[in-house]
Amino acid sequence: MQKGPVSQFIQHHYRHFNAAALVDAAKGYEQHLLEGGKMMVTLAGAMSTAELGVSLAEMIRQGKVDIISCTGANLEEDIMNLVAHSHYKRVPNYRDLTPQQEWELLEKGLNRVTDTCIPEEEAFRKIQHHIVRLWKDADAKGERYFPHEFMYKLLNSGVMKADYEIDVKDSWMIAAAERNLPIIVGGWEDSTMGNIFASYIIKNEMKATTMKSGIEYMVWLSDWYRNNSGGKGVGFFQIGGGIAGDFPICVVPMMYQDLEWHDVPFWSYFCQISDSTTSYGSYSGAVPNEKITWGKLDIHTPKYIVESDATIVAPLIFAYILGW
Repeated sequence: MQKGPVSQFIQHHYRHFNAAALVDAAKGYEQHLLEGGKMMVTLAGAMSTAELGVSLAEMIRQGKVDIISCTGANLEEDIMNLVAHSHYKRVPNYRDLTPQQEWELLEKGLNRVTDTCIPEEEAFRKIQHHIVRLWKDADAKGERYFPHEFMYKLLNSGVMKADYEIDVKDSWMIAAAERNLPIIVGGWEDSTMGNIFASYIIKNEMKATTMKSGIEYMVWLSDWYRNNSGGKGVGFFQIGGGIAGDFPICVVPMMYQDLEWHDVPFWSYFCQISDSTTSYGSYSGAVPNEKITWGKLDIHTPKYIVESDATIVAPLIFAYILGW
């Protein structure tokens, strides 16, 4: 396939250091797919608020992503941007804000993520109004679902379509829901919707068990991995650090060491984009080879690390894979 101008640009200019690592990782990802491999993409940080959906949604539509692991924040923030985009406020001079100015943003219902403020009323509450109905309906029927399944129900119902403020092709959650893409959300409780759900439990309006747990996600993932790791195997493309990557990567040593299933293949490709520099005791900043000692990666697993800003690097890698 003839590559487009973005791909041609990075191949011509990105020749050394982190730039070269970016190109190597993109070529490795592409080769992994060409050889029949599958790929997990993990989303940490605030990648949804950074509107990664502009490129990730197309990756999903074109079958370049087979499963996603993300934080609860990334799960919900793509939908928040979908329904409240015009109410977001950008603060280019965020480094200069005083504590008083930060407080004033809070009083306006603006929760800041670096240079971007999420509008609480228009984003959180608009979704809460609809998602709580789904939670309570499932609770009343004695049904249980994963966090992402409730979000898929919300999107597939079409109840919020009139509120969409961006082109749906730029929402990765819309693309994922259309494909019924598997999603793993470790530590979903650490999210706005998780906090809201907890508030209803405290008020005795629902049962905590209506929401399936992180342990159930791990059990589900073990079955998915067993069924999808044949042939070339499953690759691991990690954007950022934290639980979005740490949680799912452990499924391999869990099966091999704890279940003693010795026919479980290692992850067959690994790339991490991270600005977490290598430091003492930092897993997010650990070099990929450390994962060999934990039974996650093989000696021969292709390993890449791009130490840079994921909001810059990930769209460029995706652009290369998409041939842009």
